[in-house]
Amino acid sequence: MNPNVRLQDIKPAYYTRKGAAYCGDSRELLQKLPDSSVNLVITSPPFALQRKKEYGNKEQHEYVNWLTEFAALVYKKLRDDGSFVVDLGGAYEKGVPVRSLYNYRVPIRFCDDIGFFLAEDFYWYNPSKLPSPIEWVNKRKLRAKDSVNTVWWFSKTEFPKADVTKVLAPYSDRMKKLLEDPDKFYKPKVRPSGHDIGKAFAKDNGGAIPSNLLQISNTESNGQYLDGCKAVSVKQHPARFPAKLPEFFIRFLTDPGDLVVDIFAGSNTTGQVAEALNRLWLAFEEQPEYLAASAFRFLTKENTLDEMQEIYNLICKGESIDLNNYQKQTILTFD
Repeated sequence: MNPNVRLQDIKPAYYTRKGAAYCGDSRELLQKLPDSSVNLVITSPPFALQRKKEYGNKEQHEYVNWLTEFAALVYKKLRDDGSFVVDLGGAYEKGVPVRSLYNYRVPIRFCDDIGFFLAEDFYWYNPSKLPSPIEWVNKRKLRAKDSVNTVWWFSKTEFPKADVTKVLAPYSDRMKKLLEDPDKFYKPKVRPSGHDIGKAFAKDNGGAIPSNLLQISNTESNGQYLDGCKAVSVKQHPARFPAKLPEFFIRFLTDPGDLVVDIFAGSNTTGQVAEALNRLWLAFEEQPEYLAASAFRFLTKENTLDEMQEIYNLICKGESIDLNNYQKQTILTFD
């Protein structure tokens, strides 16, 4: 077990070559970490929805105070150039088609009371998201489908580690044509907006600077995690985010060997992506059944049903499992 992912006086539910998953309250587990030791915390906490979910979401009126408790601890554990990325879905006020402001109160509270900086606001557009809430969208048809989550990128200082060249987007077809023959499609000049577009604009940099609108569908219907849950007949986590979301920020904000932490790990998508990208990782999850099933992400189709059942049962019983003993390949992928 890598010593950089070992917490003092507590055994992980399972561990791999690069990371470890712990069962418990993240507020307690975070205190086991050395101060200024984490490069990136990325997480998707239970949203402040009006309807109670099985994964333990809080009521809107208490949500901001509750989440701030975790954020204050995260601040202490981040390195000076570290980042804290939080995916938050929106919600409506109870009984009326009016949006709650809770997810906008969060950054104000984090920055004013804890000392975080809002490095940038991102928006995750999920085109496959189901229409909700049903009452206002489907039945009465008073509101449009809510397909965008806010993703807040907080930093401990004004200049956190970041390199956008690691997450370049593919060039558009128009830009590809321009690069093939710049003189035919483009002339350097000052635009009406005042921007001076010179010859360097036609340079091939390997891709385009991405926008802060991330279009990522959440349509996973197979994969080792889901296959494992089906095979062992256990419940899948109902609020998983797609691997491409943590992948973007892990590539953007960290380097190989850096430590990535998810404090509401759920099915541990973050840990799986971090391991595949050669980062160290820690996953904290309060519900043992979800954490036990998340171990399937680090297995392969070569693992037998008996092995998966054994791993799940042992973790649920409180055993600490070395997944290296079960892995059939040394290189993990998440595609």
